[in-house]
Amino acid sequence: MKVPNGWRAVSLSECAKVERGKFAHRPRNEAKFYGGTTPFVQTGDVSNAHGIIRSYSQTLNEEGVSISKVFPKGTLLMTIAANIGDVAELGFNAACPDSLVAILPSKGACRGYLRRFLERQKPRIHYLAPQNAQKNINVAFLEMLPVLLPPYDEQRIISEISDVCDAATQKLGELLAAKKVRKCGLMQQLLTGKKRFKELKAERWRSFKVGELFDERAEIEREDLPLISITGQNGVVPRESLAKRDTSSEDEWTYLRIAPADIGYNTIRMWQGVAGLCNREGIVSPAYTVCVPSKRLDGQFASYLFKHAPVVNLFRRYSQGLVDDTLALKFPNFAQIHVTIPDVQEQRRIAEVLVACDREIELLQKQLDALKEQKRGLMQKLLTGQIRVKVPKEAK
Repeated sequence: MKVPNGWRAVSLSECAKVERGKFAHRPRNEAKFYGGTTPFVQTGDVSNAHGIIRSYSQTLNEEGVSISKVFPKGTLLMTIAANIGDVAELGFNAACPDSLVAILPSKGACRGYLRRFLERQKPRIHYLAPQNAQKNINVAFLEMLPVLLPPYDEQRIISEISDVCDAATQKLGELLAAKKVRKCGLMQQLLTGKKRFKELKAERWRSFKVGELFDERAEIEREDLPLISITGQNGVVPRESLAKRDTSSEDEWTYLRIAPADIGYNTIRMWQGVAGLCNREGIVSPAYTVCVPSKRLDGQFASYLFKHAPVVNLFRRYSQGLVDDTLALKFPNFAQIHVTIPDVQEQRRIAEVLVACDREIELLQKQLDALKEQKRGLMQKLLTGQIRVKVPKEAK
C-alpha cells in the first residue's frame, strides 16, 4: 500500500475501537425480548442505509437490551454476515446483534473519513478473508485491516467533499423519484379520460375488443433478420444488448418477424406488463406474440396503455394457467379483452405527453448515474492521496 506524503498506514485497531455486537439468546426471534423502546439495528438496516442509519424495523425491551449491547449515535457498523463489509453510521443510539461489528473512531480519526474509507474496502475484505468468509470475518480480522490515514483536517475536508456529493446525489434522486410519481399520476388521468386536452374536440371514448384493434403477425422463416428481445423495463431491444447468455435455439426459422410500429409481448409474462413498441425490424422467439395495430390505434399510445395497472390486471384475468409461472396470454384470449380508448388524435397527444415524461426521466437518470460515477472516481483519488485537498491555514 503506497502511503502518500504526510499520511500514515495504520491498522483499524490503531484508529478505532472495534467491538462485536451482541445478542446472547438463541433463537433470536423469541418474542419476549422485543417490542420495547430501544432500536435494534440489524444487517439489513445497515445494507440499506446508504451511509447513515436513520430507520429501524425492530426494537428491544429491557429484557432484550440485557442480553444485547447498545452503541452510541455516530458508531460505525459493519456487517459480518449476509452482505459482508457493508458500512453505515448510526443516526441514534441502538443495540445490534453479533452479525454486526461496531467501530468507534479514536482521537485523530474523523468518523466521516473512516466511514468513506471502509465503504471502499468491501472488495478488499472479501479478497483477504478466508474462503468461508461468513465464519471468519471477525473482530480480530478487522482490527488488522490496513487504513490510510491523512492528517485530521485533511480527513475532515475529504469527508465534507463526500457530503456535498451525497447531497447532490440525494437531491437529484429525489427529483427523479418525483418525476416518476408525476408520470404515474399523468398515466392514471390521461389513460382513463379524467384529464382531457382543451384544444381537442372532446370526442366520446369508445370501448373495443382488443381483437378489433390488432391483428396477429405470424410471419416466420426470416433468419436473415436480427434477433430482438422484449423486456419489462426497456421494451423492445436488440438481443445482443442484453448481458445474459444467448439461449436462442438453432431453429430460428420458427421465430416471428416483428416490424416497426408493431407491439410485441411476452406471452407468459404479459400479466406483468412485459410488452413494448417495436422501432426496428427483427425476429423474436415464438414465446412472444406480435400484434399489428389497426388504423384505430396509435402504437405508442397502446404501449403506454399496456403498462397501465388496470389493463395489466385484465391481462392477468385473461391469462390461462394454474400458477403464475404457467400463466399465458395467447392472442385469441388477448383479443377478447375490452379496452376504452379515445380517437387516434387524442391517443397521439396522450402519447406525446408521456413520451416527454419518459425523456425527462431518462435524462435525469443519466445525470444521476454520471454523478455517482464521478463521485466514485473522485473518492478513489481522494482516499488514496492521488488528489490532495488544500487545508486552510487557520485549520492547521
